Amino acid sequence: MKNLIIATGALAMLMSGLAVTEAVAGPESKCKACHTFEKGGKHKTGPNLFGIVGAKAGSTDFGKYSPSLKDGTWVWDEAKLEAWVCDSKSAIKDLTGDAHAKTKMGNQKKCGSEAADVVAFLSTLK
Repeated sequence: MKNLIIATGALAMLMSGLAVTEAVAGPESKCKACHTFEKGGKHKTGPNLFGIVGAKAGSTDFGKYSPSLKDGTWVWDEAKLEAWVCDSKSAIKDLTGDAHAKTKMGNQKKCGSEAADVVAFLSTLK
């Protein structure tokens, strides 16, 4: 019985992970249109997001960051990333403390559980 419970739990985690991956990195994904997710992956319109969780803002060699993001002093954690994918235009102002701060990234409006799913996926990229 214990093995069945463990196997069922593992299957549920696998299925959840697949759903998150499909939701975030699937061919229909808004994210995939501008970002790559593989270690060493190239930048597109936006930076490669491999290892973004725990990274300092604007710290990759991506050359197209807005000044507000390039000069960012924060580290991307789950809460900051959730705010970002929900409303990047407001998040950049909150994260920098500058009411005039800007980002080139459009608002994705992935909020609540959708934002949590995106961040869960990004957290796997290590």
